[in-house]
Amino acid sequence: MKIAVIGAGSWGTALAQLLAGNGCNVGLWARKPEVVRSVNGSHVNPRYLSDVELSENIVATTSYKDALLRAKAAVIVTPSNLMRGVACALADVVDADFPIIICSKGVEEGSGLLPVEVFEAEMGNASRLAVLSGPNFAAEVIRGIPTGTVIASSDEGTAAFFQELFAAETFRTYVSDDVCGVELCAAFKNVIAIAVGVSYGLGYGDNTAAMLMTRGLAEMSRLVVRCGGQAITCMGLAGTGDLVATCTSEHSRNRRFGRLLAEGGTLDGFIAETHMVAEGALACKTLKTLADRYDVELPITDVVRAIVWEGADPHDVAKTLTSRPLTTEFYGL
Repeated sequence: MKIAVIGAGSWGTALAQLLAGNGCNVGLWARKPEVVRSVNGSHVNPRYLSDVELSENIVATTSYKDALLRAKAAVIVTPSNLMRGVACALADVVDADFPIIICSKGVEEGSGLLPVEVFEAEMGNASRLAVLSGPNFAAEVIRGIPTGTVIASSDEGTAAFFQELFAAETFRTYVSDDVCGVELCAAFKNVIAIAVGVSYGLGYGDNTAAMLMTRGLAEMSRLVVRCGGQAITCMGLAGTGDLVATCTSEHSRNRRFGRLLAEGGTLDGFIAETHMVAEGALACKTLKTLADRYDVELPITDVVRAIVWEGADPHDVAKTLTSRPLTTEFYGL
């Protein structure tokens, strides 16, 4: 079976290798011709995870049409701000029943739409769409280090198809019907990881990090429930699982970005240094659309947005969290 993987960053490369290991032929779409030449000639992605030899079953291309030719499904792994363009491009190539799973995380700026909603708006037929999320660092997945993930779809058959497709001895897959909850958790945890990174960069300790993670989980739950998701999803792999991993791991680019901010760095500087996108930087801005729409209080998200986009001093703005009025632990649910 051939599967198209759209996006050759670290996560796209890791998922392509996973699928190839499961016996699939993979058409890997990459934006840069030099990546295509290296993957096809040397079986190495020169920009991401370059110390791993890729399967010969992975064939890279800069053409959507070639990547999708004779493919039975597509895996979307591009940055969230490119979602609509990718959906439009694919709509001209695949039919209305073609299965698509979205592995990107975020909320569309302006509209407040989740990635699956963007794809539905451009391509129709939500029943063939699914999303994948969990505590899944690409550097560990590509090396076969055990992990679990959740696959959510409004259609039971679509969820089951992708569950079987991705399942491996070291990649355990679970299914859910809470697409909204899984996608919001995926976007939200990156924002909290930035906050944790800032706190460590300011010299605070593990107590502060634990407070930010648990209060971040409370923020996440409030928004998920108000948007129509299930609170229990926040306790699963896409919620607590991914939140803990992203806030504590050395692999976490959002946590690393937060520490850089506390030390006087910038988003542009981070991107130039790492060639990676810190998805939480955009999410802290786009989540405000949903917070305003549903009247949900997101104090940690507000602080991160002030630091990233409004030039607020991390030392000063961090104090606004501890000076807030006292309240009950769980409110707004």
